[in-house]
Amino acid sequence: MTKKDITTREDVHLLVSSFYDKVRQDDVLGPFFNKVISDWDAHIEKLTTFWESSLFLKTKYLGNPLEVHVKVDQENDQGVTNEHFGLWLNLWFQTIDELFQGDYAENAKRRARKMGTFLYMEIFKARQPK
Repeated sequence: MTKKDITTREDVHLLVSSFYDKVRQDDVLGPFFNKVISDWDAHIEKLTTFWESSLFLKTKYLGNPLEVHVKVDQENDQGVTNEHFGLWLNLWFQTIDELFQGDYAENAKRRARKMGTFLYMEIFKARQPK
């Protein structure tokens, strides 16, 4: 099977939905996500818009991922660790490699790596006393 690059919203939706299918089944990540997300269809649509915006710079994502992730960490007794981000990133890369190849696919990996690092550092900073 020849893989194509990520070029459309439909491609982004396939990536995001396939990725979160894996996350939901993961023994470590699944409990965090399944506890917090009650409407998976809405979550997938929101994240499809986020990634479409990030990759193609043509849609507007309205949301605050940092705020959401800090809140999840606080609600889980500051239990989000670098292991969670590593597992998340590995599943993201695996999903991309299974479905796509090309410049946008590689960019999706780079952006996820940067975003994961940023979010984890900001979660850590939010734990510090004010």
